[in-house]
Amino acid sequence: MTTGILLHQRFGHSRRGQMAISALCGLSLLALAAGLVLSWRDSLPDPVATHWSSGGAPDGFMSLGAFVAVLAGTAAACIALFSAIGVHWGRAESTRRLSAALNVWIGGFVGTILAGGLWAQRGLADATEARIPGWLIAVATLGPAVLAVVAAMLVPGDSHTPATSPVDADAARADLAPDERAAWIGQAGTTRSAMVLEIGIALLTAALAVMTQLWVMLVVPALLVLLFLAMLSFTVRVDHTGLTVRSALGWPRTRIPADEVLVASATRVSPLRDYGGWGWRVALNGSGRTGVVLREGEALQVDRTAGRGFVVTIDGAAEAAALLNTMAERARSDAPARSDGTPGTPGTP
Repeated sequence: MTTGILLHQRFGHSRRGQMAISALCGLSLLALAAGLVLSWRDSLPDPVATHWSSGGAPDGFMSLGAFVAVLAGTAAACIALFSAIGVHWGRAESTRRLSAALNVWIGGFVGTILAGGLWAQRGLADATEARIPGWLIAVATLGPAVLAVVAAMLVPGDSHTPATSPVDADAARADLAPDERAAWIGQAGTTRSAMVLEIGIALLTAALAVMTQLWVMLVVPALLVLLFLAMLSFTVRVDHTGLTVRSALGWPRTRIPADEVLVASATRVSPLRDYGGWGWRVALNGSGRTGVVLREGEALQVDRTAGRGFVVTIDGAAEAAALLNTMAERARSDAPARSDGTPGTPGTP
């Protein structure tokens, strides 16, 4: 079955199946590029240019076989890593979708770099004369990104799994009358130092594009700015429907229904120690918990059904947790009971 067909079929419902298919797609793109460049062996210089200086002149060389082996091996190792993350920590759909997208993207990116860099050397007797195409990095980044988005969209979302046990009796509750309604809204933002770092990275990549006169490379800082804006600020809302966390750009976002909340609480997080960095992250402790981690300190932690925990760094986490526990409790009481006496899903017998 070809990569194109695989990308247009829905992935299996198991984490292993989803990661296996996305890994196969990425490896297929990589193998296609490797086979293509090896077929050019007779028209390529020996050794081939493998690295270029900022001035555009080759400053690294390697035999064709070694170059293909190094790039393919590195990409395959990355795909194995992303697949392992999706299998072992992919309880939440966001983790599985990101892992699947990265599997496809890395295969396409490395394959395009491999094929594009060697295509420019066909017919040359000496690799020192090779010049890398200015459009190569942009095409290698954006082209596979389209396939990666398709791969992410094909990964099934989380199934609705209402809780069958009551909210922990010791968990904090909001002081509301039985018929009183309420909502809590907060803003989760990144720190000033993180903003300075992000702006510096974008300016640095833009400066490199200008200095090397590879104008097409300006797409990289543009994408970085878009990514930084997406992670700059999140709106956190708790109401009768549950928890909603949404970026200022509208994506990424997550929603946890009230009837899936086991318990909510306030906690403290360290981005590097607990999540390996800042942004939309996965916990390093193997729990599979995802989170919006924008700074160190106070955070709202939600334990939900199917082991899909979530955390968001925000001030006033204790108040938000108390209201969410209250809404989760109400969701259970509003759900019709099943024949076995356990809570049902609202609207179902």
